[in-house]
Amino acid sequence: MNIKEILMLLILLASTMHSMAQITDAEKDSIYIKQIEDHREPDKVLHAEPLYIDLIRDLGARKGEKEWNIGLGLTDNLNFDAYEALIEYEWAPIDRLGLEVELPFTFYSTINGTEKDSIPSNQLNSLKLAAQWSFFVNEPMATSMALGYINEFELSDFRNFGSPLIKGNIYNPFLVVAKRWGNNFHTLVYTGPMIEQVFETNKFHASYDINSSFHYMIPGTRNFIGVEFNKIIDQGNFDMVMRPQIRVGIADNLLIGIVAGVPVSRENERLSSFVRLIWEPGHHKK
Repeated sequence: MNIKEILMLLILLASTMHSMAQITDAEKDSIYIKQIEDHREPDKVLHAEPLYIDLIRDLGARKGEKEWNIGLGLTDNLNFDAYEALIEYEWAPIDRLGLEVELPFTFYSTINGTEKDSIPSNQLNSLKLAAQWSFFVNEPMATSMALGYINEFELSDFRNFGSPLIKGNIYNPFLVVAKRWGNNFHTLVYTGPMIEQVFETNKFHASYDINSSFHYMIPGTRNFIGVEFNKIIDQGNFDMVMRPQIRVGIADNLLIGIVAGVPVSRENERLSSFVRLIWEPGHHKK
């Protein structure tokens, strides 16, 4: 066998292996999507859920699903650092309905010689209660839609805790529209107004959130890479933070998400980071 025949054989072998790998990836995707969507009723579409502005259970939630989240974040502001922490539990008491309870904390640290009294006080920000109803789930279209509502009881900071205990309320109805393109590409829009009421003055302040995301899910897995665009319109001002992110499965029922925050049009905020640990008790492969 001469050198030309050997080269031709190697090229043919490499081409065959590449074709087999492509088939294997496609088969993995089909099998995994089928496991998520078809192993039980009702219908459900596999979507990639953003990591920073996450959903209240999966779209098309099925009765009995549940999930714990622990989040840790750091935001670099001009005069202080803000450390975020959250504990969150979400579950589906019936098909299509997701409920959530969340406790978000913020702790502050001075930088650049800033006086401690000039920065915000550490606090348990609020008690957040939320519900989300998936009113449209279409497997052939790979599309889901949901309406939801978050009620956030704002609490006094630790300096004034209990005086009063609840200082205000945030009303946040929202709409979610998600579509999967083929097997691997995912888009999602999460949007709605946030109306804050201060009890002491009975004043209201409204802003509007438009959060969009794009993800690529690694074939045959729940791992993905993607980006969120968190946009806020507030009294005519427009702010946006771009959040590239990655989610990796550590175990079958345990995932970790890592998010970076890059402000595009915010004057007082610099780079930020966020990590979300996701545990699904009772989840196992079918």
